[in-house]
Amino acid sequence: MRKAIPFLATVLSGLVLASAAHAQTGEKNRQLYKWTDDKGVIHYGDSVPPEYSQREQHVLNSHGIETQKRMAEMSPAEAAEYATKQAEESRRRQHDIFLISTYPSVKEIENVRDTRLDQINGQVSAAQAYIGSLTQRLDGLKQRALIFAPYNTKPGARRMPDDLAEEMVRAMSELRTQNSALAQRRSELQNVIDSFDADIARFKELRTSAAARLNEANRPKKE
Repeated sequence: MRKAIPFLATVLSGLVLASAAHAQTGEKNRQLYKWTDDKGVIHYGDSVPPEYSQREQHVLNSHGIETQKRMAEMSPAEAAEYATKQAEESRRRQHDIFLISTYPSVKEIENVRDTRLDQINGQVSAAQAYIGSLTQRLDGLKQRALIFAPYNTKPGARRMPDDLAEEMVRAMSELRTQNSALAQRRSELQNVIDSFDADIARFKELRTSAAARLNEANRPKKE
């Protein structure tokens, strides 16, 4: 019976060690949750209370490192707004890549801007010249129309010929169309100026940020 005692002690010792190892493994695999309550207070725990289960949650490992992020459940309106923001952020990142990969300097952006502005200004000048000729033509037609009714109110004044009336209608319609096109060209001109101003400002920000990261990377590390 005495010989069984060392064996029993060995078994019990093994069970204690296994239990400790299991507890240590369980501690390593333990997950913590981080959430925010209605008052904006951040909480940590083994589980999220039911009333906050549909909100944004962060899953942490035993070292407190975030391993997963669970988005809060959103209404259709919130989901649409979130999708819009994500799309805008994606567009902004793509445009940043375009700026950095396309232009070597601010001067190059200004050159492209000036070329585009010259094109639009040429279109504006052409439109203005055409509108001027249309206006002169319409003024001439109106002068001819003055001798006919209804512009001529004298008794017995002849009715305006159909071809003159039709030509006046066409001239006025074309003048409205060209004035509208001119307004669009001028609006486009301002949009190009605003767009390139924003691009130049963003390009400078990206260059400054990149230079700062490069300086930080090349800075000697303290021993």
